[in-house]
Amino acid sequence: MKFVDEVSIRVKAGDGGNGCMSFRREKFIENGGPNGGDGGDGGSVYMIADENLNTLVDYRYTRHFDAERGSNGGSTDCTGKKGEELVLRVPVGTTVIDAATQEVIGDLTKAGQKLLVAHGGWHGLGNTRFKSSTNRAPRQTTPGKPGEARDLKLEMKVLADVGLLGLPNAGKSTFIRSVSAAKPKVADYPFTTLVPNLGVVSVDRWKSFVVADIPGLIEGASDGAGLGIRFLKHLSRTRLLLHLVDMAPLDDTSAPDAAEVIVSELTKFSPSLAERDRWLVLNKCDQILEEEHDARVKEIVDRLEWTGPVYVISAISKLGTERLCHDIMRYMEDRADRLANDPAYKEELADLDQRIEDEARAQLQALDDQRALRRSGVKSVHDIGDDDWDEEDVDDEDGPEIIYVRD
Repeated sequence: MKFVDEVSIRVKAGDGGNGCMSFRREKFIENGGPNGGDGGDGGSVYMIADENLNTLVDYRYTRHFDAERGSNGGSTDCTGKKGEELVLRVPVGTTVIDAATQEVIGDLTKAGQKLLVAHGGWHGLGNTRFKSSTNRAPRQTTPGKPGEARDLKLEMKVLADVGLLGLPNAGKSTFIRSVSAAKPKVADYPFTTLVPNLGVVSVDRWKSFVVADIPGLIEGASDGAGLGIRFLKHLSRTRLLLHLVDMAPLDDTSAPDAAEVIVSELTKFSPSLAERDRWLVLNKCDQILEEEHDARVKEIVDRLEWTGPVYVISAISKLGTERLCHDIMRYMEDRADRLANDPAYKEELADLDQRIEDEARAQLQALDDQRALRRSGVKSVHDIGDDDWDEEDVDDEDGPEIIYVRD
């Protein structure tokens, strides 16, 4: 099944039914009073989180969804039937955003959670509603109100406890295959992983956590290069990041340089995400001599000025992975206990999560805007004509001079 984590759709709630104008007409009753009924309310549009879904592909090609209109009122004070609700099922972890205002309408993080996204129109009133002591035969009715219409953006983020960071071929997919039952594709070329993969790691019989593997990052990823930048948002809801570094790269790159690239791109994408608890995991230790381990580890740690936990493993031979998984599980349990007993810590993490969400959304929106400019033939906002700018607002005296040379 194709992995789709972002879609734009339009939803329209049902209009309310019109009120009816009618008068009682029966044998031997010459001047019956008004008996026009009200219309029915329009159907509303809801979204519900479904744990059986893992992609938004159902909304990739069908993008318009309309709820049922309320029925008109009838004679003999009959009220119109309400429009049927429209319920759209989305994966757990879906954020619903109003495309016009960029307001977050809701975040569906639990299975079965239901969210109202468009309210049905209010019913119209029949002429019975307008009778009074001075108006015995009202001919006034009201039409139903139109249902709410909205353009929505749906963003799905996988729900995982641990996220994997690293350059392509750092061994992230091999690691997730080694510690879980997940079997992502593994090969000896870059960008083998094209979409996020999830694996459940069972430490004990009743203890487990979920690991998310995303496509590898490369230098310039924060500016749109490579695949991983769009998937970094999936790490925004993780509790812990594992930074995997290849200790024995096959090309000419050095391990410390590779580690610095990831830290730099992560910080550019979201400084708050870089504040998330992160452990350094040095992979492929079986590819170098054992007596070189300490020197290689010290070189990487010194370059990054690293003060956090460091693990040396070989994912393919499962060397050191068991200890790492047990430490992760212990970290998860300690974190849960602290959240339950320390309100200040809970508030601090909630604030961090919100900042990560805001920064990730702003970064991805900026990349989308930049791509839209390129498609329209404009390389950047600096290439827009002078007529579109106010001279008082732009001061390019100290800016770079661009000289175009025709061959």
